[in-house]
Amino acid sequence: MKNVSLLSALLMLLGSMTAMTSCYSNLELHERRFASKMHKYVEDTSSLVKTGGIRLIPISTPKGSLKVWTKTIGHSDRIKVLLLGSGPDLSHEYLQCMESYFPGKAISFIYYDPLGSGRSENLKDTALYSLARGTDEIEQLRLALNLNQDNFYLFGHGRGGMLAIEYALKYQKNLKALILSNTVSSSKVYSNYTMQLISAQPAAQPINQVSQQENGPNIENSQDQKRLNEFYSKHVCRLPPGQYPAVIESFFKVQSDSIHTFNSASNAFTTPAEPSNWDRSADLKQITVPTLLIGAKYDLMDPEHVKWMASQVKNGTYLYCASGSHLSMYDDQQVYMNGITDFIYKVYREDHFWDIYF
Repeated sequence: MKNVSLLSALLMLLGSMTAMTSCYSNLELHERRFASKMHKYVEDTSSLVKTGGIRLIPISTPKGSLKVWTKTIGHSDRIKVLLLGSGPDLSHEYLQCMESYFPGKAISFIYYDPLGSGRSENLKDTALYSLARGTDEIEQLRLALNLNQDNFYLFGHGRGGMLAIEYALKYQKNLKALILSNTVSSSKVYSNYTMQLISAQPAAQPINQVSQQENGPNIENSQDQKRLNEFYSKHVCRLPPGQYPAVIESFFKVQSDSIHTFNSASNAFTTPAEPSNWDRSADLKQITVPTLLIGAKYDLMDPEHVKWMASQVKNGTYLYCASGSHLSMYDDQQVYMNGITDFIYKVYREDHFWDIYF
């Protein structure tokens, strides 16, 4: 009888705690229960030479061994988010807003410059920009960084989301969860939707090509330059241009005609680095890990398609940024970042009830 009474008391205690905590969001629960363990996040207990989290990791490629630059922030072994930015040729810099949110939630994360970008070695061969080789690069990074199915959260934005889809389809057994931000599952869906957006722009005199160069739009026809500027201000980042953080400026500076080509004569907006027939829409149902899909009202990527993607994966969640564009992490920042951190802790809580509640 004493054991039965003890069990009943314990169940009542757990029930009361569950009722009490159900009033809080996942973020509030984390802040109340998990923040006390922040010392484990900031303290580097490894015996290795301290480098501020920076590592140059050798990657095997068809062109030999090349080094990839990574930087890990935080020392939590339980949550590690690898950040795949857009590109190719784009470094991690425009994702640095994560530093204002993840550390305070004890979420470890890893910046990564793909080969050919930022501080990583230059590929000098655009054939190596393929999604297949990029998928292999991520798997090699995973092994080097000790990421596994218990702690590996893969984040992909834009083209990084396309790459994350490819990785999940091949290696999802190594993933804890997947975050696909402002991306699509088909090149055709992307080009068709973006063409619609461009067609809605005010008419301009046609020219052969408009490219994003080192210092932003750089074309001879001032009318087309204005048109392109307006397009980016509507669909890439909706912050007033004079209020762009420096990291967003770097996003535009690194863009080149090898990434995006705007052809106002044919209203085409293409990504030559990817095959025009790339399509993983029918394969999304094979993704079974918890997956967050992020769409935005003013994005280059059709938010309705992103919402549809969330319905196709087995365990999908859709986050809608009603004020956001392609860089929703800046122009709808609170919705975007709170949505991601809430998702991460929802996934984490399923396997770590004791850590969060006690």
